[in-house]
Amino acid sequence: MARVAVVTGGTRGVGAATALALREAGYRVAVTFVGSVEASAEFANRHGLSAYRWSVTDYEACVKGIAQIEADLGPVEVLVNNAGITRDAMFHKMTPEAWHQVIDTNLTGVFNMTHQVWGGMRERGFGRVINISSINGQKGQIGQVNYSAAKAGLIGFTKALAQEGARFGITVNTICPGYVATEMVRAVPEQVLQKIVDQIPVGRLGEPEEIARCVTFLASDEAGFITGSTLTANGGQYLV
Repeated sequence: MARVAVVTGGTRGVGAATALALREAGYRVAVTFVGSVEASAEFANRHGLSAYRWSVTDYEACVKGIAQIEADLGPVEVLVNNAGITRDAMFHKMTPEAWHQVIDTNLTGVFNMTHQVWGGMRERGFGRVINISSINGQKGQIGQVNYSAAKAGLIGFTKALAQEGARFGITVNTICPGYVATEMVRAVPEQVLQKIVDQIPVGRLGEPEEIARCVTFLASDEAGFITGSTLTANGGQYLV
């Protein structure tokens, strides 16, 4: 029977590309979302995915949501923690609300989701947890103290949890995309966007499908010896 994969924030951008790539690779894919029910349902129905609406910031909603997915599709064996938001501001103007919103979604949300599937993965002796961080979690970014802190936190989360999961056949890895041609990035003013592209040695933005292929590899049996790793996919913009 096909393995079940869950992609948070899986109806747009990198999340949508990842969901489609996993489905193409033979997984039964569930996507979570918090936005438009109509648009998300249309995307899921068109591509043969199962869609569920809840916020990853709500622990109890994650408990109920994962229970529903497992009742509908079976045990979750692959979790892609992709859901994320930005609330950018220079630090001296950043509000406590903007700080907590980003930390709660981008970091605490990963705890909330992973906590629901971890026990089952340990019992079955197999699991894949793939966290979507960011180039700005590696190098930092002006105006994104909250975002950079959360995304850097994912790297530490990954390294620690990988050590706990290794003897149970669970791998935990992070992908740090650079600037990718998503709807959000395309909305950046053209002059600003060109300055970003000028800093990327390959001379272009990444494509969501390129990040999705990284996810699909890390989810596979072939990646079983890779854990606690950070896969950098940024066109050479930041080298680690």
